[in-house]
Amino acid sequence: MFQSMNITSSALTAQRLRMDVISSNMANVDTTRATFENGEWQPYKRKTVMLEPKSGGFSSHLSKAMGSENGPGNGVTVSAIREDNSQGELMYDPEHPDADEEGYVEMANVDPLRETVDLMSATRSYEGNVTVFNANKAMMMRALQIGKS
Repeated sequence: MFQSMNITSSALTAQRLRMDVISSNMANVDTTRATFENGEWQPYKRKTVMLEPKSGGFSSHLSKAMGSENGPGNGVTVSAIREDNSQGELMYDPEHPDADEEGYVEMANVDPLRETVDLMSATRSYEGNVTVFNANKAMMMRALQIGKS
């Protein structure tokens, strides 16, 4: 009875974390000193959230054993938050404190347009899951009303 609400709440939690990570990326778009590695400062590296299906409970293992793997889902979980190791844009600014010998500064590898699109996707997914959660809640309330009659 509460399986659908558990699935939806796991999706809400995952999408909220996705929005938080995207917000962190946007906040650090101009950060040139995020981590200290190999004796020098490195610019901020874009982070992405990796999602995967939750491992099933007893019912999913039973379905697999019986050969019918198309049973109900169990929701989603965050498997990892990964850093994008691609190089950021090089900007010529010889006066910048992080400029190299040639006057170039490596900026964070965050693309504000990409982050905006990802944020819109996460927001729409979150809104859709809120709608599903409210529909489930309404159905349960109606089922309780039927029981009163």
